[in-house]
Amino acid sequence: MKASRDIPNDLLESLKSLGLTKYEALVYIGLLRVAGATATEIHEISGVPRASVYPVLDRLAQKELVSVSHTTPKRFDAIPPARGIENLMRRIEMDAENALVALDAFYQEMDAEGRGNQELIWTIYGEENIKTRLADMFRSAERSVEMLVAWNLLQGSVLSLLEPVPDSVQVDIVTDSWKGERPSWFRVCVHPLGAHYETHAPPGKGLRYESSGVFLVDDARALVWMGSAGEQPSALYSESAGLIQFVRRYLTSVTEWLGPAGQVTGQ
Repeated sequence: MKASRDIPNDLLESLKSLGLTKYEALVYIGLLRVAGATATEIHEISGVPRASVYPVLDRLAQKELVSVSHTTPKRFDAIPPARGIENLMRRIEMDAENALVALDAFYQEMDAEGRGNQELIWTIYGEENIKTRLADMFRSAERSVEMLVAWNLLQGSVLSLLEPVPDSVQVDIVTDSWKGERPSWFRVCVHPLGAHYETHAPPGKGLRYESSGVFLVDDARALVWMGSAGEQPSALYSESAGLIQFVRRYLTSVTEWLGPAGQVTGQ
């Protein structure tokens, strides 16, 4: 196709990512270069095979990228790019919303109890992916959010995720430090977590306590954030009864071992 040789491949790929085929992209770009054209002229301008021109034009008209004048022969004009791309984006958003509704219906067919009974434990890699899952956990909280987490991780990655949690949800935080104000419904207990880690951690290379944390929401969703020196963080997440029971026992045993807490009051 000689007519398409001067079209940057990046432009074609961008249009394809917006839902156009290669032929549709070539025809649309070709029409932008002329003041209207017949199907025969479009074939010559774009290099698209003659037999494919009319089907391509029909699809472009459906996507609101081409207008048709009902003359003999028919002539076709490109919709200006600003309006054309806006039309494409609107279609994409509508398709995405429809897909979300349909997919959510499938997801809701299995209630939280059913998902928890699958006993699945997921491994999540990368800080942003872990934060996304934590944010989802916090948004779903109805009764309680509990965590045992180092202040470095709490301040740097977790506190901002707690903002959507309503004050009707009890938030219990055990950490090794606290600076600044806290919401009145947060119960914050400060303990020397480093001493606990040094006493109980296995010898050799292990988890860094200052970038690790354990989180439990409504006694139904658990996440264990594991930070290792020089490596991207990872986490274990599950709604399974097994991991939830383990996290519940761990939180209870650590709290008992640490003894009376240093209570942080609101400021």
